[in-house]
Parts: sequence; structure tokens; C-alpha cells
Amino acid sequence: MEKDNTSQSRLVKRKKKKRTFRKRALFILIPILVAFLSIIGYGTYLYMKADTVMSESYEDDGREKSELREVKVDPTEDNVSILIIGVDENNHRDNEGSARSDALMVATLNKEDKSVNLVSIPRDSYVYIPEVGYEDKINHAHAFGGPQATIGTVENLLDIPIDYWVKVNFHAFVDVVDALNGVTAEVPYEFYESNSMDQRNAIHLLPGEQELNGEEALALARTRKLDNDIERGKRQQELIKAVVDKAASANSVFKFDNIIDAVGENMTTNMTFDEMKSFISYGTDGKNIDINTHTLEGNDWQPESTYYWQLDQVALNETKSMLKSHLELEGENGDSESETGETESVLSEGTSNSY
Repeated sequence: MEKDNTSQSRLVKRKKKKRTFRKRALFILIPILVAFLSIIGYGTYLYMKADTVMSESYEDDGREKSELREVKVDPTEDNVSILIIGVDENNHRDNEGSARSDALMVATLNKEDKSVNLVSIPRDSYVYIPEVGYEDKINHAHAFGGPQATIGTVENLLDIPIDYWVKVNFHAFVDVVDALNGVTAEVPYEFYESNSMDQRNAIHLLPGEQELNGEEALALARTRKLDNDIERGKRQQELIKAVVDKAASANSVFKFDNIIDAVGENMTTNMTFDEMKSFISYGTDGKNIDINTHTLEGNDWQPESTYYWQLDQVALNETKSMLKSHLELEGENGDSESETGETESVLSEGTSNSY
């Protein structure tokens, strides 16, 4: 009888231990499960929101493909080019749709290498604008005919197809930087600059590496009071890299909601959401994104009362060759010379950064 009592006592203890273990396991597993489901839920929410917002930013420009392409590109398989048009459109300026481009960059993306060539085109570059049939500053092209006139001008200048375009209002840049709680950048010198609402000297920055909010980062991207458009373009490239770097960090995951809002409200593009998703692989295949930055250099030119940035034809051909090689287009379109013969350019040494 004593043995039976002992056995029953041990059995009760085992059951208590099992119940205790189960409680502890549930205590540990339930929060993990809740967190996991929350992450999945947040990811699903972001995906659905991005789909909605980016779809609203889509604009059918009537182009099935570039005239310099034989067939329409598939960004999941092909190397592609993207024209980035930065504009400063404000309600108080009443210039929506007629603003000049304030920043102009061409990005070529190589699918196999997961590399990007980013070429900044100075806004005062003297080029042929097909939309009007004469030479003028390249930033006037957008005022003459929006993204389509700008695309035609850039394709004529660089002799490469522009597959996609993205037009971004500078307000998006301010909002994205603020959504990321600022970015780190190098300020080259002390300066005063207007803010996004054109309030004169509203921004005051001192030289040195520092954390900048959205308005301060925009001021750094816009100023050229103490140098020139070339240095301005380089600063814009560096700021884009800083934003990409910050946005790609794990700490920024829960800021994507605000980033999507900031971009969606201030962007138009001919890319569908599905086409945008194809570029995610550039940053998620286990390798760093290789971003090579270049700037078209030249010299000041003022034949009469208007200032231009004159480009060098010899180096422009080198730029064309570099971009065609990156897109793997050698021989597809031929090496056409500029019809006007008056647009000249020099390609500065590129810098490479991985993100």
C-alpha cells in the first residue's frame, strides 16, 4: 500500500512538472507567435499600402517602349534605364506641370551584376531639345513638354533608350528624410538657403559632417551659391546614397509607412507596381548594390547675357559608350553623333559605393 502511495505521488509530481513546462513553453511561445504574426501583418499591410499608393502614382505616358528599343523591356530579365526628374513645383508658385527640372539623373541598371550607373546631368547644360527644335538649357525641356520632352532630349543627348521615368517633387525628398529621422551628410561650407516654401535664408548650415533634417538636406541639395552646378550634382548623388543607405537599414523598417506616404504624394512614374517590385532583387540577393556615380563636366559658357554649361563632345561619346556597355547595347543603335554638333561633355571620374 505504501508503494502505491509513493507511485501515485511520483505520478502527480510528473504531471505537475509537465503542466509547469507547458505553461512556461506557452509563456515563451505566445509572445513570439504574436510578434511573428504582427510582423507578417505589418508586412502585408505595407505591401497592400504600397500597391495602392504606387498605383496611384502611375501615369500611362502612351509609350509602349522607347523608340531606341526593338522590343519592350522586362525588368525581371533585362538591363534597363531610369530617368530621374527632380522638380520644384509649389502651390504658391502656381507652376504645376510647367516647372523646369531642378535635378536630372540617368540610372542604368545591370541585372546580372546588380550594379547601377548614376549619371548627373547639369541643369544648365546646352543641348538640343527635339520638342522645340533648337538648343537651350536642358532643364527647360520639362517646361516645354514635361517628362516626354525631357526623355526625348536625354535620349538624343546620350543615345540610349530611356525605359522608365520617375518625376519627384522636392517635397517628397523633405518628407522622406524626415520619415527616416534625418540623414548624415557632409556640408562643404557655411551657407544660407531658402527652404521648400521659398522663405529666403530660412536654412543656415555650418561646414562639417552632420545629421540633417529634410529641409536642411534639401537646402544642401539645392545650393550652388559658393561653387557650381557640378558640385551641386555630386551633393545630390551623395544625398541619394545616404537616403538609400538609411532606408535599407533594419532600423528603418517601421518607418516605411511614412516613407510610402511621402513618396506617393509627390511622385509620378510610368512604372507599374509590379515593375517596381522587380528592382527589389538588387538589394536582397545577398550582395551589396554597386552604385557608380558620374557627372558630365564641362566649362562655363556665356555667349551673350545667358549662362550655359558647355559640354565636351569627345567625352560625351565616352559617356555614351559606358552607358551602352552597362546596358549591353553595343552595336544595337550604332554610335550616332549629335546632329547639332554643339553639345559637348566631359565625364568626370566615377566613384563607386556599395549599399
